[in-house]
Amino acid sequence: MNEVTKRTLSGIVYIALLVGAILFSKDTFLILFVLIFMVAVYEFCKLYKINQIAGYLISLAISVSFFLLDNTPENIFYLIGLPFSIYLIFDLFKNKSFTQPTNFIKYLHLVGYVVLPILIITQLPYYNQQYTPLLLLSIFIMIWCNDTFAYICGKLLGKHKLYEKISPKKTIEGFIGGVVFTQVAAFILFKYTGIQATLPFWMLLALTISVIGTIGDLVESKYKRQAGVKDSGAIMPGHGGILDRLDSILFAAPFLFLIYKIII
Repeated sequence: MNEVTKRTLSGIVYIALLVGAILFSKDTFLILFVLIFMVAVYEFCKLYKINQIAGYLISLAISVSFFLLDNTPENIFYLIGLPFSIYLIFDLFKNKSFTQPTNFIKYLHLVGYVVLPILIITQLPYYNQQYTPLLLLSIFIMIWCNDTFAYICGKLLGKHKLYEKISPKKTIEGFIGGVVFTQVAAFILFKYTGIQATLPFWMLLALTISVIGTIGDLVESKYKRQAGVKDSGAIMPGHGGILDRLDSILFAAPFLFLIYKIII
């Protein structure tokens, strides 16, 4: 089986599982993301050289704590991850050599980059306290749209590197193309999903996905460069690991949740 066929088939399986689980019921959605959570923690522990047992115990303790405290879409505790995401943005653009972090810093990255964002993602399908699967599915559609058109526009028009030190293939032209077409996708979703949200809400979600999602891709690329690996894992043939597939929404999730809190 050649690489293109492998990527296509595993991509179809991934999208079918994701879409099916989200649309079928709240329970299937949560089951899928519990599995994603477990794989993502494993991948990051391996990537960042963290003791896996300790990593799982800390991740489980934090997850249980959040659910016991107040597992509702209005739970402001989820915003605790936002400052760490902002720190990662500043850290991404710092010109400094990599130094081996302490164990405490490693666990902080695990919690701030993986655990809290996945917990936040479990809150993103809720609109006005109701499970609204089309909302989360729309977020994924905008992410896929941004990735696809950033790639196409980058291939056709790309001349200026976006951040060559971290991701040599990304271009400014590709980034702009992703932003524009994701805004178009947001308008279409606003018109036809039937979700009673304002157009500015959809436009802001799309802009956040394009800008913050792209930064999230760069942040994950930096983690992989520091680890000296091409992919975070090998669970998806031809695509890499779960962190490779979810890097945009993982990083954008705290910012998307903040938009929910401000606008909804």
